[in-house]
Amino acid sequence: MIKHLLLVAGLALAGNLFAQQPAVVPQPVDLRIGKGSFAISPATRLLARDAEETAIAGLLNDYLQQYHGFRLPVGREGTGPAIRFVTRKFIRAPDKDAYLLSVNRNGVLVEGDTYAGTFYGLQTLLQLLPLPNTAAPAASEIKIKQKPGKYKAKVSGAKVRTLSVPFVAVSDYPRFAYRGMHLDVSRHFFPVSFIKKYIDILAAHKLNTFHWHLTDDQGWRVEIRKYPKLTEVGGWRHGTITGRYPGTGSDNERYGGFYTQGEVREVLEYARRRYVSVLPEIEMPGHASAAIAAYPFLSCFPDEPTNIPSWPSRGSKEAQATGTPKQVQETWGVFYDIMCAGKDSTFFFLQDVLDEVMELFPGSYVHIGGDEAPKSQWKRCPRCQARMKAEGLKDEHELQSYFIRRIDQYVSSKGRKIIGWDEILEGGLSPNAVVMSWQGQRGGTEAARQGHDVVMSPQKPVYFDHAQVKPEDSLVWGGFNPLDSVYTFEPVPFGLDSSAARHILGGQANLWAEYLGNSSKVEYMLLPRLAALSEALWTPTAARNWPSFEARLPSLFKRYDARGWNSSRAYFFLQQQLQFDSAHPGVLLLGLSSRLPGAKIEVFQAGKQQSHAYRQPIRISATDRYDLILGSADNKMVQKVSLAFRFNKATGRPTTLKTEPNRSYPALGALSLVNGISSNKGLASPDWLGFLGTDMEASIDLGKSDTLRLLTLHTLDQNGSWIYLPEYVEVFVSDDGTNFRSAGKSDEFHLDDAAFTQGNIRVPLHNVTARYVRVFAKNHGVIAEGQPGAGTRAWLFADEIVVE
Repeated sequence: MIKHLLLVAGLALAGNLFAQQPAVVPQPVDLRIGKGSFAISPATRLLARDAEETAIAGLLNDYLQQYHGFRLPVGREGTGPAIRFVTRKFIRAPDKDAYLLSVNRNGVLVEGDTYAGTFYGLQTLLQLLPLPNTAAPAASEIKIKQKPGKYKAKVSGAKVRTLSVPFVAVSDYPRFAYRGMHLDVSRHFFPVSFIKKYIDILAAHKLNTFHWHLTDDQGWRVEIRKYPKLTEVGGWRHGTITGRYPGTGSDNERYGGFYTQGEVREVLEYARRRYVSVLPEIEMPGHASAAIAAYPFLSCFPDEPTNIPSWPSRGSKEAQATGTPKQVQETWGVFYDIMCAGKDSTFFFLQDVLDEVMELFPGSYVHIGGDEAPKSQWKRCPRCQARMKAEGLKDEHELQSYFIRRIDQYVSSKGRKIIGWDEILEGGLSPNAVVMSWQGQRGGTEAARQGHDVVMSPQKPVYFDHAQVKPEDSLVWGGFNPLDSVYTFEPVPFGLDSSAARHILGGQANLWAEYLGNSSKVEYMLLPRLAALSEALWTPTAARNWPSFEARLPSLFKRYDARGWNSSRAYFFLQQQLQFDSAHPGVLLLGLSSRLPGAKIEVFQAGKQQSHAYRQPIRISATDRYDLILGSADNKMVQKVSLAFRFNKATGRPTTLKTEPNRSYPALGALSLVNGISSNKGLASPDWLGFLGTDMEASIDLGKSDTLRLLTLHTLDQNGSWIYLPEYVEVFVSDDGTNFRSAGKSDEFHLDDAAFTQGNIRVPLHNVTARYVRVFAKNHGVIAEGQPGAGTRAWLFADEIVVE
């Protein structure tokens, strides 16, 4: 569990521009405040006309019982002040699942166009209720004797509490029909009790789809009765890497778990009552190590041992040594042992699995993965090559398309549709397939223009396993997606015409569980970013307002705390603004700020006896170390950050990039190469520049002619994440900034941290004299067959250039 010395949840933000508006998330389409309030007490009647409305009323009563200690009497009819649920049972296009909520002296009226709309009205009502332990005491306790449709009250002298709800008029409906949140239960497994809690959190934010990632290389998590080994064998691994990928060792502990079909049905019923559809994902043809460990015939080469590329456990090594070659994966990444597309038995197996999955899950869609499927096995598999010849397929990408189309035809024959990650576009897209676009928005845009429905789910900004604060406050995957970035998420790409835009069903955030070993960490990574996502998917673009959202955050944090939901307070942490000092080349300026009301920032500089209060940007002109302490208004420490700068001839000097880095890994742009900071956390460091399939070229003005002995480029070699070393680094120098000459070239890599697979490529410069330096790093290019990520473009990463 992540703990911080934060007492900020109950603090109000400075300023009260939006203070008169109730803190409802997501922001309704129209919310108007009246004068006065309605008091809810145990005597208040709760009216619902049919079984579905009664179930919704029951959810209100469950909430009141859990957090306020009383329930309301429920009936079908009555006069006078009451809480009424009314479902009109029609859809007013285009406002599907719309609702009206009015609170006045006559009570509370929730009117939904659909039952889901009525439920969403309830969620808004819950946010208007006082927090637990803040309700006002009533003059007397009221005991209810109830008969169907009739109410009588007897009053005794004991005091109870009433809940005051402000007079409001709300008209509301969602912008997008698909509002999703994903959870990976393969890398780490979570019990049914937590899955229900996760659904509660989604429903409270008016999300309507839970994407349940049930199978992957590291574990198969759903019972399939025809193939019991999927959970008996595939549901368990012999160990898990420790530390950040590629790890520092194996814990050598058997790990796993799975959901019985009875438990799945229990979860589905729980979700149904909260108007959340559950989207099951069964990965194919890649990410299938767990399935192959259970049934090796699924592999192109059943007798070849599973390659566990880093820190295989004792259990796996012993099993392979004694005749069990296929094992469930114990590390993270992409693995080349995928399902064989040349065997009909593979498709018969998948049809059987999908039959049971579709019998369990009643929704319209089945997610079949389709991502990160290396083709190297297919290239050397005689059966796959024979399939390609028989079907007239020109390459293995078209073989993947054949695979997806065949599965799609089967799923379509059962009246369902498939969803797949955007790699299913390779080789041509199956006509009925829905694309979930995770590699940015390009794949989704292309699919929408082809007339396919799309769910936008780009890594940046809606991968919630990425860090939400710099520097990271816990072990996370690479990347940086803070709260304000999530709030800017726009599922409809700019420039998409209206005919294509109508195919954008909505959006989704994803939460991969490599580093989520417990449920508290899941909640911490989820909240409050889920609130920002919900507003991006529900609220009309014109009504979205970041200052308003900020003003609602303190109340939101209070509600999270009251409901026992662990949430990150990274929003209040130190914000660092490092930049060039344009007036003094070779000097860096470090600005600091915090959104914490009454924040106090103390700066401790190495070698100095006393700290000083931060008041203006810190000028950094030489190697130094700073400890930055964020404190609250009452002098309690909130956060400590340490920064170490190591200066060289290039540090802080004007630097330009010929090609901008990929938007998923922009860091600080060119400054990241000369800011005196080298990553010590591998890919998780926020300082890496990432280039996907492109070269890196940076030009530096050293300010004066100087003798240059050596240049080093700090880079990553993490093939399991498709990150490859540059083919070479070449250095060019110039006296005038226009005419450059080669001064050295090298591919010599020196590892500085095996745990993070990072190090330096060193280029000797032989005491050349020059003022300008140009560094060219050649991208690895298309990844070769037999290597992780085969057939795709390689990533090149860099985070510091040192000139000596």
